[in-house]
Amino acid sequence: MSMADFNTQVINEFRENHGSVGGPFAGAPLLLLHHRGAKSGVERVTPLVYMRDGERYLIFASKAGAPENPAWYHNLKAHPDTTIEVGSETIAVTAHELTGEERDSLYAAQAAAMPNFKEYQDKTTRTIPVVALSARG
Repeated sequence: MSMADFNTQVINEFRENHGSVGGPFAGAPLLLLHHRGAKSGVERVTPLVYMRDGERYLIFASKAGAPENPAWYHNLKAHPDTTIEVGSETIAVTAHELTGEERDSLYAAQAAAMPNFKEYQDKTTRTIPVVALSARG
């Protein structure tokens, strides 16, 4: 099964069950990130694990420890105003990359809560970006 087919399956299950899914994401906080291609302008939806930080939703550009950032990261850099689906709610958000000590402490908190995120960082030489999604309006 391709990654696109896998994501489509997760997205459908997410929407059918108001944000709950099984499989590898069972029990994990999951959102659907809408993003527009930086070059193509094509609208895409990607299921991502998130962590709450007050009113913000934090997402992690881990790409499972791959040497490059995921496409959605580049798309958000080009088009930071977007929407997310959380549960059965759609929220207009603006994406902002966190840096320095704030990024480091929040990534460490995510790695403590979900140890696979420590493994992802250990697998790559890049610093995995942490992106905060804040509600607009």
